Amino acid sequence: MVESLSAIAAFVQAAEMRSYSEAARHLGVSASAVGKSVCRLETRLGVRLLHRSTRSITLTAEGAVFLERCRRILCELESAELELSETRQAPQGRLRISLPLVGMLVMPALTAFMHRYPAIELDVDFSDRLVDVINEGFDIVMRTGEPTDSRLVSRPVGNYRLLLVAAPGYLANRGTPRSPADLLHHACLQHRFPSTGKLEPWPLKRDAGMAEWTVPASMVCNTSAALLDVAVAGLGIACLPDFLVRPALLRGELVSVLDAHVEHQGTFRLLWASSKHLAPKLRVFIDFMGEELFKERDAATV
Repeated sequence: MVESLSAIAAFVQAAEMRSYSEAARHLGVSASAVGKSVCRLETRLGVRLLHRSTRSITLTAEGAVFLERCRRILCELESAELELSETRQAPQGRLRISLPLVGMLVMPALTAFMHRYPAIELDVDFSDRLVDVINEGFDIVMRTGEPTDSRLVSRPVGNYRLLLVAAPGYLANRGTPRSPADLLHHACLQHRFPSTGKLEPWPLKRDAGMAEWTVPASMVCNTSAALLDVAVAGLGIACLPDFLVRPALLRGELVSVLDAHVEHQGTFRLLWASSKHLAPKLRVFIDFMGEELFKERDAATV
């Protein structure tokens, strides 16, 4: 097995550097040793992997296919060795993360993480815009919805629902809507997506045959926290996530309306660049947020 791995390493270096002598210099052996390793590998496989000339080395068609497999084998071996060596070290270093503007949801878990892992330095960007994880240099981001970038790996960390809410005083003055169409006669507070500039649709179930209509807007804002304040002030009906409005609902500052006509479930996901190795600081952040993010909310629900 060890001899096979050595031959694979020799083949990969020779194929990538197009030279036995350069491969030998990188591996710390002689050029003839590299050549013999590759020849023995070809004999064992029964195929020619490299075309050799006095000036250069090129891959055969079979060699090109084999090279990709060999690269994966060496990468997996390197990752396994690195993981074993890091089990003796506490996670540490700088972690650059981007989180949505939902501080009331993420801050308890984030501060608990900082207490648990004081050697990890957090560089946090709070934003609702759709950041480019790789090109902007983020280690990890949290966003809602389904991932669309094939370069990223994702992990769901919790679900939420959208609710229509209003202050009791507003409903006493304007009346409580009994059907979605009643919203045409109400002040509706709408959220605009910062990344697209589009209004967030209200998740209202439409009855068959119902004519198309648009929810009116007495205010449009790109932050949910501001819409919450305006709704609590009695200035209209807002469509907001359950984790954001729960404290106001418990205090009686808001009540939900049209529950039977609202159908929605969203997902928070952590996204990070797909790579051959997951750094310990990133691994513990993913695991911790997956366990802690919705713990308090779920406990309160129970």
